[in-house]
Amino acid sequence: MVDRRRFIVGSGAVGTLAVLGTTAACTAQAEGEAVSETSSAAGHIRGATAITKVYGDGQKLIAVAVEYDTDITGSALSTSTFKVTGRTVTKVYPNRSADLAEHGSNGRYVIVELSPDDKAAALWVTQQGSGTASGSASPSSSASPTATPTASSSPTASPTASSSSGSGQAPGGGGPKVGDSTPGGTIVAAKATLTQTGTVTTTGGTRYPASTTGLTTDAVKNLIVDDFRQFTFTDPATKRTLKYNLFIPKGYDRDHSKSYPLVLFMHDASVVNVATEGPLVQGLGAVCWASPEDQARHEAFVLAPEYDSVVIDDTYKPSPLFDATAHLVQELTKKYNLDEKRLYATGQSMGAMMTLGLNIKYPELFGASFVVAGQWPADQAKPLAKKKLWIVVSQDDDKSYSGENAITKVVKEQGTAVGTAVWNGRSTAAQFAADVRSLKAQKAPVNYASFKTGTVVPAGSTTSAHMATWQVAYTIPGIREWVMDQSL
Repeated sequence: MVDRRRFIVGSGAVGTLAVLGTTAACTAQAEGEAVSETSSAAGHIRGATAITKVYGDGQKLIAVAVEYDTDITGSALSTSTFKVTGRTVTKVYPNRSADLAEHGSNGRYVIVELSPDDKAAALWVTQQGSGTASGSASPSSSASPTATPTASSSPTASPTASSSSGSGQAPGGGGPKVGDSTPGGTIVAAKATLTQTGTVTTTGGTRYPASTTGLTTDAVKNLIVDDFRQFTFTDPATKRTLKYNLFIPKGYDRDHSKSYPLVLFMHDASVVNVATEGPLVQGLGAVCWASPEDQARHEAFVLAPEYDSVVIDDTYKPSPLFDATAHLVQELTKKYNLDEKRLYATGQSMGAMMTLGLNIKYPELFGASFVVAGQWPADQAKPLAKKKLWIVVSQDDDKSYSGENAITKVVKEQGTAVGTAVWNGRSTAAQFAADVRSLKAQKAPVNYASFKTGTVVPAGSTTSAHMATWQVAYTIPGIREWVMDQSL
């Protein structure tokens, strides 16, 4: 198992903790009186932890927790109390632990929240994703990458030489081929350097003055990501080895007699051959199911394999990792008390293709599937008429949109109802919730939602509509609710 503090930080990426300020005297006053003199922070700071969170477009460094040797009061803290190199400070407050909070409480930690919109926030970078182009990010101590990414001209255009297999585009068409192991994304070290630019006051009244000396984070806390465990599986049938991430519900440790559902997430080509945790940091496809909110509604195992090479391309002839994935799911049903009628599959791009292909080849494996920006030959799609599917695609993702149109046409010709809807990719959470309710009201086993052309790519972004589809799709809780309500 990978030590979660080593993940992303790495042996060469951990910064050293610098001491703030120079020593100054602290004059204690009579008991019961306020302390008016100052004491430097030298010797009072115990460490600094970088806090990360995963968003639709990948993991970002969103806060630093500074630990002092005594409780700090929030009465004098403000966004000008700390400066973080290359970042925008949005909120500063004390807390009792190194955690984010809506409202802070006096404690040993000072939480310095940072804007996730900063270019330097990005810890997952691809040719079309956040931060710099793939492979060009440097895990320097000052900041994450800030350069503008290079984008291909269309979702199916050939990647540039620097990204040969993986800008996250639909496989084929000059893109990554089966067996290609060139990484399409990079995980940047989660690290920040900050300076205490204002006075920090203890609950006892001692004031630690501003300093010009920098403090570099020496630990990392990855929200939700740290809750996954890392394993390997060697498939006896294919002889291939899969690295994978597994979230085990907290309730399972308390009660092994209860059966649990499992969600399998399969990543796109941009995540090929990166660290085992790659599928967890590239976007929300895996971690959304393991969030405290989702787990409170439906305790479930979450499985996210990390593929060391492209599994399937436009020839639709998968590598042995395709069958190894199904065999891994079957193996886990033996190892853990899983509900075999509530095994679910989901994936984006290459992973969406795998989701469709696995449903065809293993028709009794999954109770329902969430298919995001993928396609499969329509002449092989008849078995999908017997499956429960929720399909999401963007209308300006030409290949996936035309492919899903062809598949759903075959499904309808087999006599299966297909609920359809056209959504605005820029909708609010409340609007998406209403959209989901409306589509569910059609009471079809196959639901097909397409985003209007031009609505999923953020303004000013060079990301393709293909990649932007899953950056939006996995933010919609109602779809996940529908999936978890299904069974064989």
